[in-house]
Amino acid sequence: MLSAIIALAALALVASFGLAIAARIFAVETDPRIELVEDALPGANCGACGFPGCSGLAKAIVEEKAGVADCPVGGGGTATAVAEIMGLSFSGGGEKMVAMINCKGDDEVALKRFHYNGVADCTSAALIFGGDKSCSYGCLGLGTCAGACPFGAIEMLPSGLALVDPEKCTGCTKCVDSCPKGIIKMVPASRTVHILCSSHDKGGVARKACKTACIGCQKCVKAVPEGAIVMDNFLAVINYEMEIPEEVAGECPMNTIVVSRQGGMAPPGQEMQTAAGGDA
Repeated sequence: MLSAIIALAALALVASFGLAIAARIFAVETDPRIELVEDALPGANCGACGFPGCSGLAKAIVEEKAGVADCPVGGGGTATAVAEIMGLSFSGGGEKMVAMINCKGDDEVALKRFHYNGVADCTSAALIFGGDKSCSYGCLGLGTCAGACPFGAIEMLPSGLALVDPEKCTGCTKCVDSCPKGIIKMVPASRTVHILCSSHDKGGVARKACKTACIGCQKCVKAVPEGAIVMDNFLAVINYEMEIPEEVAGECPMNTIVVSRQGGMAPPGQEMQTAAGGDA
């Protein structure tokens, strides 16, 4: 009995030495900066950077496969911290970008062609004749963008539109990718004038489908400095690189142009409205 115990102990000792030697031989050296960079990142693990979570981006930055400013959530502060770890300098970072839902056609103003009773998902709904709305460019209002937002920055309003909270929006663009209509755009957070329509239909068609659609009258184009608002296939589009006077909202006969203040939208002289055009 004693000899068996001694034999097993000796065998265990030999095995432990073997494992220790194998661990040393096959050990994978890791750059300690990876952990430091990961700690400097927000830890959102949203994947908006294109890498599998913050650890993936940290590894890519250290291996020089990604830049120090490639985290869209962290912003300039995170980029500066990561740059210091990497022994680099970083300045700038640009202005914060936030999501904007370019549609104001809620259930009260936008016509529907049929009653959709399928899966509560915009992508699924869009597969059926492009969705139930008469405007083929309109928000379907089923909240796929809200579900895709990892930061809870989008809520669905009872009126059937999505509302973006610019304070919570980190600019990760997850919602942009989730929208089957492609009507969510990233805009500079400091800009206050927005055109909440994505319809490229001609004026009569757009007006018939939605009471707040851009009808391409070009009144706004004529009211601002040249190039500040341009026409794109019957749709007025804001050039966010130029300053636009807020008074232009009053020129729009369809109330498609809104002015944002403190996270809300308010055409001059009218009640405060949401980023998506619903009531605040």
